Amino acid sequence: MLSLRQKFYSATVKQVRVGLVQMSCTADKAANIAKALEKTREAAQKGAQIVCLQELFTSLYFCDVEDYDNFKLAEAIPGPTTEQFQALAKELGIVVIASLFEKRAQGLYHNTTAVIDADGSYLGKYRKMHIPDDPGYYEKFYFTPGDLGYKVFDTKFGKLGILICWDQWYPEAARITALMGAEILFYPTAIGWAVSQTEEVNQDQYSAWQTIQRSHAIANGVPVVSVNRVGQEGDMLFWGGSFVANAYGKVLYQASHDKEEVHVQTIDLEQSDYYRTHWPFLRDRRIDSYDVITKRLID
Repeated sequence: MLSLRQKFYSATVKQVRVGLVQMSCTADKAANIAKALEKTREAAQKGAQIVCLQELFTSLYFCDVEDYDNFKLAEAIPGPTTEQFQALAKELGIVVIASLFEKRAQGLYHNTTAVIDADGSYLGKYRKMHIPDDPGYYEKFYFTPGDLGYKVFDTKFGKLGILICWDQWYPEAARITALMGAEILFYPTAIGWAVSQTEEVNQDQYSAWQTIQRSHAIANGVPVVSVNRVGQEGDMLFWGGSFVANAYGKVLYQASHDKEEVHVQTIDLEQSDYYRTHWPFLRDRRIDSYDVITKRLID
């Protein structure tokens, strides 16, 4: 016999099936797009309602060098690649999260993710706000910081918050997006290990990367989906390890570090209400104290 609480929960539970596409890339843009389309279809065949692709999946991770020729990889959004995924999304009835190199205007570029709804309609885009400039990640050479603010997209299968890679390290980005109503936070990503590093350093870095994102899930009571690329590109070994954490920070799925994978994970969106009620980090926040800190930093 089910208790009244169990019956209520069973009647109100809202589940969504999320597909993660972790793949390697080559210098052939057309081939990468074709592979991404094929793997998106595979995810849908496995039952995915939302499919998230990794950061900048149409090319190698070109930001490891500063090369003007790489600007030729950029395209308009919406544009030719989004049109292909719009057609596929409409055919399959799925939501697609597609991370692309955007050419906004002559000499103006962004690291951008387009969101396509299940009817094939283009819902809009998020432009990456935090831009790294580290050895092997010379993104400030290519990308202008996002000017659209944080975004939540109201899709057929839920309200999706989209952030991108380096945004992962900033709790403010996750908090703001969650407060805007995101039911799931998605992080298309391209991050890896330098081939010269020791295994201990590798594991420390991966642990930190996953831990900070699980922390966003816990602090905001919202599931987190992080999708990374895999394979060696130059001196960088992209560590894969794509994962899903629930609203309590529990890892529901973690991909391998060295294989292409297409995985579909069921996420219970009703858990957010339960965890936020019992651990009321959002109710208990002191916005006034944040204002004081902000003013001090400005002063």
